[in-house]
Amino acid sequence: NDADDKEHLALVMGEVQEAEGVLVRVHSECFTGDVLGSMRCDCGEQLQRSMAMIAEAGCGVVLYLRQEGRGIGLLNKLRAYNLQDEGYDTVEANLLLGHQADEREYTVAAEMLHDLGVKSIQLLTNNPEKIAALAALGISVLGRISLTPDVNPENARYLHTKVVRMNHLLSLNGFGEHGNGKG
Repeated sequence: NDADDKEHLALVMGEVQEAEGVLVRVHSECFTGDVLGSMRCDCGEQLQRSMAMIAEAGCGVVLYLRQEGRGIGLLNKLRAYNLQDEGYDTVEANLLLGHQADEREYTVAAEMLHDLGVKSIQLLTNNPEKIAALAALGISVLGRISLTPDVNPENARYLHTKVVRMNHLLSLNGFGEHGNGKG
């Protein structure tokens, strides 16, 4: 990739060129969740569920973007974990480290989908900013398919923060679909 000198991956199943409504997961690298199986986040679980849904459908794309830690990198993510252990939530931790809550950028994802010839997508995500960003970059997002995570003691606060502070579209133990606690 010439834009950021990172090697992003497109895992493609089936024939997606000129296809409509292709199942797509735009997944940001998460070493702790994807590789180590960390229970602190839902990243690995979302990746596995997305791949299973695509396999069941027989067609789809996983874009694996090298944007570790919502774009702040592995070392800063580990620093953010330390701050979370001190009681800060994931957003506060990023801000205390001098970063934005989410520094990811999706231009390369849109370019990859265009290069693959995908006409329109069904996006596997809970993140409304990802939907808006891809649409703004010219991707026809026909719909969203939620990836409901399993809540456990290790990730409950993190998921709650994603709903309340980052407006993720999922329902967790009485917290609303739009992140405001009002259903």
